Amino acid sequence: MKLNVHERGDGPKTALLIHGGMSDHRTWHAVEDALIERGYRVVAPDLRGHGLSPRGEYRAELLGDDLAENLPEGADLAIGHSLGGLSLSLAVERLRPGKAVYSDPGFTLDAVPAEAMAFMKRMVTTSTEDSVKTMNPRWSQADVEAELAGFALFDPTFLDGVSGFDGDYLPRGAVVPSMVQLADPSLTIKPDTADELARRGFEIRTVKGAGHCVHRDDFAGFMASLEGWI
Repeated sequence: MKLNVHERGDGPKTALLIHGGMSDHRTWHAVEDALIERGYRVVAPDLRGHGLSPRGEYRAELLGDDLAENLPEGADLAIGHSLGGLSLSLAVERLRPGKAVYSDPGFTLDAVPAEAMAFMKRMVTTSTEDSVKTMNPRWSQADVEAELAGFALFDPTFLDGVSGFDGDYLPRGAVVPSMVQLADPSLTIKPDTADELARRGFEIRTVKGAGHCVHRDDFAGFMASLEGWI
């Protein structure tokens, strides 16, 4: 599938930014600015069913295939958040970035309570500026606007597809130097799962007090946790 891919910056390094579910590439606006200041060209797709990318069949493996088909191989850095982290993990052997960062990744979807999925379905169709601000008091106005814009373009039937995904997509090992960045507490990675990821070669870092959308809930903490990775 041909994805909508946003590109910005002309630095000598390349960073891939893969958004989470119900969002689109605009969720990365602050991270994008910071990476461009550090000499990166940013490449950020909209996943299928999100943003300006086409709709279609919704299976986890297809999300990985889309990234492999649409993004450049050998980027210096790749960051995937939540569903984007899962998608990146399914494409990383083909994309082969220099480093990979998985931000509160959706490796174990069975860790997400069923009521949380139902809540997300309602949230997409009923959210307002006030409700997003109330739920996310630490977000910037730009983050709030990006959230609402992502909801407006999101295909809600995507969530039906997610409910049919396998529960366990835990990577067998770190294909490239890899870090798993956790919220506090993580929505998707239980403590014993984090320990297993560490045994499989992933560095584990936690952003204390940050919610699932780490880069929006605590931007400074998000960037600090990337020390040595960007």
